[in-house]
Amino acid sequence: MVFGPLTIWFVSPSIVQLEEQGRDLDEINFEVFRASGYLAEVTMNVIGDLFTGAKQTMNWLTHCARLLSSKGHPVAWMTPLGLPALQPYRQKRASRVVTALSSLVVADHSDDLPIHKSRSVSAFPPNYIHSLDSTHMLMTALEMDRRGLSFSAVHDSFWTHPCDIDEMNEALRDTFVELYSQPLLEELKESFEMRYPDLTFPDLPEKGVLNLSEVKESAFFFQ
Repeated sequence: MVFGPLTIWFVSPSIVQLEEQGRDLDEINFEVFRASGYLAEVTMNVIGDLFTGAKQTMNWLTHCARLLSSKGHPVAWMTPLGLPALQPYRQKRASRVVTALSSLVVADHSDDLPIHKSRSVSAFPPNYIHSLDSTHMLMTALEMDRRGLSFSAVHDSFWTHPCDIDEMNEALRDTFVELYSQPLLEELKESFEMRYPDLTFPDLPEKGVLNLSEVKESAFFFQ
């Protein structure tokens, strides 16, 4: 798993067991790759069966991204707080520069390059969800400020003074309900249709029956 310039390796117990059995991992690398792909596919299918609503929403987002990228449009949207989000995925164009001392490759990342279709499609569902997660964090920060309380966060880790934990728990639940009570997908679809009137976007998935207010009574909603 790669995070920026840092690479973190996760070694599964099965890999360790193979090494203990004297198996040459380089020789069975392709077998391990195929087995990992099979497990990933089975896992995704099971998740889709258990969480049908989430799967339908992911499929809808994927369909929209595929439609936009097929026409050469980058996938862009506005977060609920009015902040613009844009996927900058484009096909890289490399040029080799040869000098008297060396040869190097320079990559062009110009916005004039064609859209990287596969990356745009696969990245949109998680990127959209991450934009909502960050919106929830910002809304919590604003609510904590309104209450005169200290607040700090990194991604999905929220902090405050120990004496204010209970009130922060209340604030993050209130803002969560406030955020997801909005017609988020409806507004996203409307923005796409307004920007690209020549395209026909798919119908929205049906809503579930979850009562969002129950989140306020959930002890383990956010840990």
